[in-house]
Amino acid sequence: MSESCAIVVMGVSGRMGRMLVQTVQDNPKTHLSGAVERPGHDWIGRDLGEAMGGAATGVVVTGDAAAALDRADAVIDFTAPAATVALAQLAADKGVVHVIGTTGMTEADIAAVDAVTDRGVVVRAGNMSLGVNLLVQLTRQVAAALDEDYDIEVVEGHHRHKVDAPSGTALMLGQAAADGRGVDLEQASDRGRDGITGPRERGKIGFHAIRGGDIIGEHDVLFAADGERITLRHVASDRSVFARGAVKAALWGQGKVPGHYSMLDVLGLG
Repeated sequence: MSESCAIVVMGVSGRMGRMLVQTVQDNPKTHLSGAVERPGHDWIGRDLGEAMGGAATGVVVTGDAAAALDRADAVIDFTAPAATVALAQLAADKGVVHVIGTTGMTEADIAAVDAVTDRGVVVRAGNMSLGVNLLVQLTRQVAAALDEDYDIEVVEGHHRHKVDAPSGTALMLGQAAADGRGVDLEQASDRGRDGITGPRERGKIGFHAIRGGDIIGEHDVLFAADGERITLRHVASDRSVFARGAVKAALWGQGKVPGHYSMLDVLGLG
């Protein structure tokens, strides 16, 4: 890595992409070496700063991720599962740290990313914020301490444009609860309640998704028993918390041995 970490941002025209660009540019330890959009996007060939409505930056938006990675130490990727899987191969081949904040990934997608971690450094998390990752730890601890007399419900809220549900963060929290209980999340998960469902099944972990307005991210983990309730909560009021976490992960990944890391590793909580 050079004195300043060279970072490529994928999907620069989106809300998260723009925030990542600003965060990379503002960090004294990093600089933006490349900006990538999907082929055919009308920003391709334009100066990124001008495309974003500001002053020229000297970074031209490209649809060629492979060429962009030639000049990079890390790539930050909050895009779509198919694009992320394809990028994982490229990043590993070029020795570039791949920071993945993409959500909605299937088990097959994650397995495809895992397949490159024998030679590449991947840092992947459903949520990059410090607070959420602390919440994951707390959820695991509380679930381990309480028995099945306490029903577990994960409730998440996001803006109207989010396309996947439950959110990646909700799934992280559900997995933490399942780990604490020592159960298989796939078997314990309850995601569809509609109509005459009958009474709640003991031991299930429920998920609920709220979509509306400009909600950035709200997550609650409820432990409810007869006579009392415990709620663990995280509210994100600014997307910059995710961008700062992603940049921290990109810096942390420099010089690490190949592997599949999480934000808990980055934060020393793993």
